[in-house]
This record gives sequence, C-alpha cells and structure tokens, in this order.
Amino acid sequence: MKIVVAPDKFKNSLTGMEFCNAVEEGVKSVIPEFEFLKLPLADGGDGTIDVVNYYLKGTMVKLVVNNPFFEAVEASYLYAEGTQTAFIEMAEASGAKLLKPEQFDCTNATTFGTGELIKDALIKGAKHIILGIGGSATNDCGIGMATALGYRFLDENNKALKPIGANLSKIASIDITAVHPKLRDVHFKVACDVSNPLYGKNGAAYVYAPQKGATKEDVELLDKGLASFAKIVNGVFQVEAQHIKGAGAAGGMGLAAKVFLKADLKPGINLIKGLANFDDNIEEADWVITGEGKLDHQTLSGKTIQGVLTSAKAQNKKVAAFCGAIDLSEKEIENLGIDYADAVLGYSENLQDAMENSFTYVKKMAKAFAEKLLSF
Repeated sequence: MKIVVAPDKFKNSLTGMEFCNAVEEGVKSVIPEFEFLKLPLADGGDGTIDVVNYYLKGTMVKLVVNNPFFEAVEASYLYAEGTQTAFIEMAEASGAKLLKPEQFDCTNATTFGTGELIKDALIKGAKHIILGIGGSATNDCGIGMATALGYRFLDENNKALKPIGANLSKIASIDITAVHPKLRDVHFKVACDVSNPLYGKNGAAYVYAPQKGATKEDVELLDKGLASFAKIVNGVFQVEAQHIKGAGAAGGMGLAAKVFLKADLKPGINLIKGLANFDDNIEEADWVITGEGKLDHQTLSGKTIQGVLTSAKAQNKKVAAFCGAIDLSEKEIENLGIDYADAVLGYSENLQDAMENSFTYVKKMAKAFAEKLLSF
C-alpha cells in the first residue's frame, strides 16, 4: 500500500516535513511495509519558502535592498541555478514584518525593494520567477517594484515621481523605454489567493490599507489614486485594470504583476502543487494524508487541505486529515470529501501541551489510523 503525506505546517508548532516524519513513524510502527512519499505543501503564506526549496533545492541569496521607506535592509530570496528558478517573497523587502506597528504607513510606503530582488534574480539568469505577495506593508500598486525594473512614472510636467501610494493620482504617463531587457525573457507566476478588484469598497485601499496604518483620509486618497492610475494603465497596456481578478492584492501588486511582469496569478496552493508534481505523484496512492493547524470553514478558502482534496477526489483517492484542531461536524467533514479525520486536541491535555508536543501526538494519530486500516 502506498501513502502520500501532503500537509501544510502547524503554525508555531510543526513544520510540514516534521509532520511527514511523524506520520511515517506512527504508521510504520503498526504496518512497517507501507510505502511513503512525502510531499509537504503550503498555500503561499509564511514558511512557503522552506517548502519551495524542498522541491527546487536552491540556495538563499542575500542582498541589501530598500525597505518600505527607502531604508537599507538585508533581504533574501531562493534561487535554483539548475532550473533557473527564483522564489521571491514580497514580505522580505516590502513586508509589514520589517516594521513595528506604529511605523505602518502604506500611503508613503514603496515596493521598490521587491523590484530590487527581482532585478538581482534577472541578473543571475533567472528564467522562471515565482513571487509570493503576502504580508505587504504597501499600497503603491507596484510602482515601486516597477521603478526598480526601469519603468518611470511621470507627472504632468514629465518629471519622475517618487514611487509611493500617495503619488498614484499624480501619474500622468508611464515611460517604458528603459525597462530591464531581461524581463521579456522571464515567466512570472504569482501566488495570489484573493480576488479583490483594484479600487472601490472591495478594493485594495478600503479592505487592506487600514491594517497597514492608513487613516480614513488616507484610504480615500489611495482609492482615488488607484482609480486614477487604472485609467493610465488601461491606456498604456490595453487592459481593463478593474476587471482583473486579484488586481487589488497586496496593495495593487496583483495588477502590477499582470501588467509590468506579464505574470500569471494563481492560488498559492496550486503553484506549490505544481512544483511538487502533485497530481502525477498521487496516481498510485491508496491514501493521501494531509493536515494543517485547524480544520474549519476557512479550509475552503484556498487553504492547503482544499488543494489536496481537489486533486485527490479527481482521482478517487481516499483522504485522511490530521489537524491540530477540528471545528467542523462529522457531516461537514464528510461533505468536504475527507474519509478520516483526527485532531491533536483529542490527545493533548491542553493547547499548550498540543503546541509543544505536536510531533508526538501526530505520531499517535498516525498509529491509530494504521490500526484502523487493519480493521477495514
């Protein structure tokens, strides 16, 4: 019998690979002859870079770039020379994690540093770049990133503007004559799990900017800027910016990726499944065991387990879910297509015990699962 183990991490508790190892130990303590294939997954959030490197087997590149306020910061990205593939997390250079909460000010923040990371990957010879855009501190519609790559955003007097959100409404034209020549030779994929439009009540400014330090007045300024900039983009690139699904992601980086990088926007879990060659790898599996910190109604919102279920059920594979906690009824679990489910909190004394000893409890869950298999 073949089992594919394909979890997300248990945040602050267990990495995806640790989960895989715990499951293998638990099952093999009961049925040692089972064949295992470990395919740790992620949905594009924090920790994704470790999972990506499991498949790319690259090296970390470190360099000094600009943070959201044009201050020097050391950032890193993953580069696999063999496949000429880079994985860049926007949060490394343009993320909220670089700032203290009282420093948040997306109106005056830039994505320039993210562009510097992309530029470095281009110089190294990257032909494929995967960009994770979660955790941003910005709302500049990616003009900072684009500026680092040679685009120029000009006011009505033909002068270059500082690439920050506050200046979006001042942009009168886009100069594309000095764009980095290697951009056209690279295929970009962007992990994007939101569908927000660029502007409006469901757009980048109104939905996300308040979390990034924007006042009510800032939100109105940014939203007007995004709407104004959309008209410029529509004219230059012959697109309808407001109709691009996910254009409002990461303060407008969704749109920027589409028009400045010619990127494909895909759910993060789908990108990682592609790297793992997931659908092909589960063809011979009898069971797929997945898991994440909590199984609840959010599981259907682009999370790892949903991605696993989509692939597994298309091939009529049985799926077991080992989670930290389960907040669904048995009927809801069944309706999701999960054939077996168990939770760490069913074994631990309390939440702290669960967090500190999750490896032991996942191993126990796997052992109980294997004993159940013997009774089928």
